[in-house]
This record gives sequence, structure tokens and C-alpha cells, in this order.
Amino acid sequence: MVDLTALARQFIEALPHSVLLGMEPQEMGAGVATIRMPYKTELIGDPVTGVIHGGAVSALMDTCCGAAVMSHPDNKGGTATIDLRIDYMRAATPGQTITARATCYHMTRSVAFVRAVALDDDTENPVATATGAFTVEDKR
Repeated sequence: MVDLTALARQFIEALPHSVLLGMEPQEMGAGVATIRMPYKTELIGDPVTGVIHGGAVSALMDTCCGAAVMSHPDNKGGTATIDLRIDYMRAATPGQTITARATCYHMTRSVAFVRAVALDDDTENPVATATGAFTVEDKR
């Protein structure tokens, strides 16, 4: 039997963009994933304020959602993003790590549905939220 949690973790740690962005897998399993992205000056989108670029936050959330799908017990392996909506609530605080947490809450034979939130040290006010649909390998 394939350990989907280990597979998801290895996948993230091997993705060149995940490595460049500094993503650190935390929790993974049973359709839930948490990934941290420490603050890096190379990711600044606004040099005046030092705020991380929204594209880096987007990549973090997409990767975290995919990891949640990959670690779901009903998934047989890989996944790909079909649709991902990200709502940016506020700028991440410069200097702070951003943590994304995604939950795969429903799975059909071919599509998984995921919700995610990204937070910095202010855990009361999200940086962004996401909802998405991802491919699932056919179980037949």
C-alpha cells in the first residue's frame, strides 16, 4: 500500500518552485495539509512596504490544496488543479511566516473539492482564503 502522506510530502519537497519559495510541509494526512512559507526578501512584491507578492501566496495555497487532495485516503495518487479561487483579505505582515492549511472536504470519482486559509502571525485575520477543485485519479 502506498503511503499517500509520505508521497505528498516528497512531492512538495521535490517541486522546484516549492523549494525556491521555501515551503516547509508541516502536517499532512487524511485530506488535511499545512505548509509554511517563511518570509524571504526575494518574494517581496512591493519594495516600499516589504509585502510578499500575491503570486507567492497563491503558489503556497495551490500547493497546500494539492497536498490535501494527495493525502486524502480515497485518492489513488496524483492530482492537478482544475480551478482555484483565491480571495486576498489583506497584505501579509512583512517579516512574518505565512502558513496555509487546506482541507479536502469532498471527493467524487474524478474531482476533489478543497478549502484553504493562509495566515501569518495574526491568526484572527486571514491573509487569504481559497476554494478549489482538483483532479482525482479514477478509482475504477
